[in-house]
Amino acid sequence: MTIVKHELKQGKTSFLIWTSSIGFLLAICVFLFPEMKGEMDGISETFASMGSFTAAFGMDRLNFGTLIGFYAIECGNVLGLGGAFYAALCAVSILTKEEKDKTAEFLLTHPISRTKIITEKLIAVLIQITAMNLIIYALSVGSMTMIGEEIPWKEVNLLHFAYYLLQMELAGICFGISAFLRKGSIGVGLGIAIMMYFLNLIANIAEVAKYLKYITPFGYCDGADIVSNGCLNSTMVAIGMTMGIVGISVAYLHYTRKDIH
Repeated sequence: MTIVKHELKQGKTSFLIWTSSIGFLLAICVFLFPEMKGEMDGISETFASMGSFTAAFGMDRLNFGTLIGFYAIECGNVLGLGGAFYAALCAVSILTKEEKDKTAEFLLTHPISRTKIITEKLIAVLIQITAMNLIIYALSVGSMTMIGEEIPWKEVNLLHFAYYLLQMELAGICFGISAFLRKGSIGVGLGIAIMMYFLNLIANIAEVAKYLKYITPFGYCDGADIVSNGCLNSTMVAIGMTMGIVGISVAYLHYTRKDIH
């Protein structure tokens, strides 16, 4: 597991920055809720009358006066975008950096197969994403406990689990793309995450574009749907996990045959 340890050590700074930033923003949002709770009823009515803008973020189906309604919108966007960016950046650069940093010649001359290299790099990505989500979950729940609000455990657990699956799916897709890239890949990772986010907004606004929810992982992370239904959409989750697995499989197939410079 030498490569796993090396990748975790290299990614330590990025991991700490992203985890602390997302966790801090989530905690701030939760701490703001008691101060804003009394004003939320009026805000909910205002948002409910804003048409397409409200529908895009699911604000017409959530009550901002409740902790879970506030958390699903405010904290959901922070965790969704922040987690998606980190997962995409972490995965899309994991295979390309050997050529970009000119370390491929050193690594590939060792008595280790490319399959093992890919596997250990993938494990490192999954460990970082999992660790980040566990820390953020603990910070979120701890913040809710500190403000004295009753924690809606089922909805909170479903929201965090959904965003964890989203990050895994994006990581799988970007991991597959990473096998084809030779140079910089940050823009590619961010571009994919942003594109997926806006596809979900379009699906929420336009009835004719509802099918886009089956393409983007943000489709099964919609806070309004999760809170209203009390469960995740199993079909969307299955499609998303399949896309992630396909991305990982493509990485194995291509990288093991790739002519690495």
